[in-house]
Amino acid sequence: MDFIAAFAALLAAYFLRAQEKILPDFLKQPDLGSFPAFSVYVKISVVASIVFVVLLALFRLYSLRVTDSLLQEIRKIFSASLIWLMAVITYYFALREFPFSRLVLFYAFSFMFLFASFGRILIKSIQRHLLKKGIGKRKIVFIGDNEISVEMSDFFERSLSASVIGIVKNFEELERLMNEKKSVEEVIQTRDNQVEAEKIVAFCREHQLQYHFVPDLLEMYRSNVEISAIGSFPLISLRPTPLEGWGRVLKRGCDLIFSSIGLIILAPFFLIITIVIKLNSKGTVFFRFLDDGKLAMRIGEHGRKFHCLKFRTMYEKTHQMRYCELADKNVRKDSPLVKIVDDPRVTGVGKFLRRFSIDELPQLWNVLKGEMSLVGPRPHLPEEVEKYQNHHKFVLTLKPGISGLAQISGRSDLPFEEEVRLDTYYIENWSLLLDFKIILKTIFVVLKPYKE
Repeated sequence: MDFIAAFAALLAAYFLRAQEKILPDFLKQPDLGSFPAFSVYVKISVVASIVFVVLLALFRLYSLRVTDSLLQEIRKIFSASLIWLMAVITYYFALREFPFSRLVLFYAFSFMFLFASFGRILIKSIQRHLLKKGIGKRKIVFIGDNEISVEMSDFFERSLSASVIGIVKNFEELERLMNEKKSVEEVIQTRDNQVEAEKIVAFCREHQLQYHFVPDLLEMYRSNVEISAIGSFPLISLRPTPLEGWGRVLKRGCDLIFSSIGLIILAPFFLIITIVIKLNSKGTVFFRFLDDGKLAMRIGEHGRKFHCLKFRTMYEKTHQMRYCELADKNVRKDSPLVKIVDDPRVTGVGKFLRRFSIDELPQLWNVLKGEMSLVGPRPHLPEEVEKYQNHHKFVLTLKPGISGLAQISGRSDLPFEEEVRLDTYYIENWSLLLDFKIILKTIFVVLKPYKE
């Protein structure tokens, strides 16, 4: 919206200055021959609009959780517009040339401020309309039956930004409320109790809830800590992952781009694999159904179920054998996972696909759909997740990935607790650079043959 506002302002300034009949007694008709060609001006306007957006970003006007009032935002837009004007004047002064009327800049500055302010008013109106309908409201529970909880609750209700599910006294009441209402998304603790705080944080990690607390003293400055203000109250938020906010947007953007490219490039290769699988054994090309005919599902972000697309590598209707006839061959009995040594269910082609992890490439479609990511924790079966201990459930904070720290550190030979530790580290220390390193290492790991 801001880019469009800036670009429209620059175009309006150009056409307005070119008019003969506006304030004829005060302004002379400019020599249009001295103006740059319109196509050149458009290019200049694109660059100038990008600079304006960058300035607004520096004023923190693109925070995903905006706490500024509309008036504060408009003030920042005016300041950014003024800095933009001074920057452009300085730039052309340094070049010692000015390719068009200086009045264009004054018009552009005025329109830029007005158009961008109008855009913000429009966005705020749309947001408020949606919030009144309950769309986009955060569902919050307060822990601490005190004046702070009551005042903050009133603030949220007035601002329409959140729906307060309730105010509880302690951890036990929080557990009881969560059992009754599964829609809670965030917890704000306003009573200082170190022992309870540890239990509450562990509970929030297990159930993928955003945790905040109102401190008596601002004494903590650690990684993954975000400090903000709610009214007159300081609020410290423990972010489970740096992915919160723009990190999530960047990761999703990369997933969309690279999964699309991957599917296009691999399409002919997938066709060949499809033919080979059909010739090798009876059944579907993809592993789609369990022995009872139900759709095979995996557990994704926040415990949501989804169908994980994989090439079929086993004979049909042999899935349940892992828990019955082949249970004695399971070498991972100390974990929720199952791994069968010399698995007789795997087809000849399936062994080859598994050795080079080719069977997992169709998951690029899951990435494109938003059910998975290129990099993340391993997606596990529902019956495996049911056996998770409480601290294992933190790995459900993010979308599962085709590859990940655990996948490149030992594949299925890795002890389960070590796998959880690596996935937890990834969640708490995510960065685009870390994703790039994992993808790069995945290539080398895959090229090295692996015996299932």
